[in-house]
Amino acid sequence: MGRSRSRSSSRSKHTKSSKHNKKRSRSRSRSRDKERERDRERASSPPDRIDIFGRTVSKRSSLDEKQKREEEEKKAEFERQRKIRQQEIEEKLIEEETARRVEELVAKRVEEELEKRKDEIEREVLRRVEEAKRIMEKQLLEELERQRQAELAAQKAREEEERAKREELERILEENNRKIAEAQAKLAEEQLRIVEEQRKIHEERMKLEQERQRQQKEEQKIILGKGKSRPKLSFSLKTQD
Repeated sequence: MGRSRSRSSSRSKHTKSSKHNKKRSRSRSRSRDKERERDRERASSPPDRIDIFGRTVSKRSSLDEKQKREEEEKKAEFERQRKIRQQEIEEKLIEEETARRVEELVAKRVEEELEKRKDEIEREVLRRVEEAKRIMEKQLLEELERQRQAELAAQKAREEEERAKREELERILEENNRKIAEAQAKLAEEQLRIVEEQRKIHEERMKLEQERQRQQKEEQKIILGKGKSRPKLSFSLKTQD
């Protein structure tokens, strides 16, 4: 703020200095023009002139009066320029003093306001710090919750995969047990059929053996003459079921 005012003050100084230089140049130019005009009047004016009372006025007196008048005009112009410069200097000093006082007043007001609102500012700073802390904690908790949900989803996926594998193994075992049971049932049926056939064969053999023994006894009776007539022998074979 001070630097910007200093720069503006420097620019103001430069502008006012330029104005003074321009005014001096115009004043000098007017003076030179008046001198030229005076020289032309001297060259063209008659040697003598008559005043209102009919008296002859010498050329010297006319020139002195004109020179005196011009000098008075120069003094008046110089005084006017001096007053203008003095007024500009005073205005500049007033402007600089006003700017300095305004700057001091503003700095004092700012300092007083800061001192007055010191506790309020500290409370606001603490509030913003707490707010930022709450936001960070909330973001951290949300991130932890996202990680926990991701881990749960991954664990659930693993459990689903293991369950599917276990069910597939159980299905394979069940299918194998079913096939084994069917094979064992068929084997048992085959064994029963074989045992039944063996039993039938054994029974047939027993019958044949009993028939053979009966016939043998009959033959022995005939041979020993125990019977009056010879019995007719009959053989019969039962067909196998």
